[in-house]
Amino acid sequence: MLSGFMAPSDSESLLERAYVDAVERVDDTDELRTRILDAAYEQLCRMGIRRSTMEDVARLAKVSRITVYRRFDTKDTLVEHVVRREFRRYFDQFLIDIEQAGTAADRVVLGFVSSLRAIRGNPLIGGLIATEPDLLVPSMTADGGQTLATVRHFVAGQLRSEQRAGNVSAHLDVDLVAEMMVRISSSFLTIPSAIVDLDDDEQLAAVARRFLVPMLEPPTPAV
Repeated sequence: MLSGFMAPSDSESLLERAYVDAVERVDDTDELRTRILDAAYEQLCRMGIRRSTMEDVARLAKVSRITVYRRFDTKDTLVEHVVRREFRRYFDQFLIDIEQAGTAADRVVLGFVSSLRAIRGNPLIGGLIATEPDLLVPSMTADGGQTLATVRHFVAGQLRSEQRAGNVSAHLDVDLVAEMMVRISSSFLTIPSAIVDLDDDEQLAAVARRFLVPMLEPPTPAV
């Protein structure tokens, strides 16, 4: 059902769209569409994907089923737009959170902690990962790497901004560092840990300082 969510048929992933919306500050001004998305969000949080129907959403939105279908032609399309909006909110909050940090290292730590907290704590995304992982998780990992590539692009962009500001070395391989940071973060999201308490922000911050912050230093050239 969700195989196309992260990599729709036009090859632009859901996360890419959410990222562009966040960076370009795209706002949805269609009030009826927003009401339907709000209703779908409530329904999916309450009942999950499998047990939710377009009729359920129409009932919550207080519109006809035909009206829902005019805005979203299939259930998959509707759920895709709901999930996309949540990821857009995640990107928005991430950019706000890292503004609180004073150094590049602090921004890496805060970004890591806030990302895990935001996604795991999101009633929809976190709920789907916990209760319907067979639907959501494969769509995040079985799309030829497109989902991870989108997040890596986002993180690499942040690291390049640090380079331009002189906060990290110009010799840092930002794409490789971003790749490693994203893979570590995504593994915590998709695979439960018996060692790291993902609900403990201080422990997550310690993990970031020990393993992620050192990545900001380029390797010493061999003599």
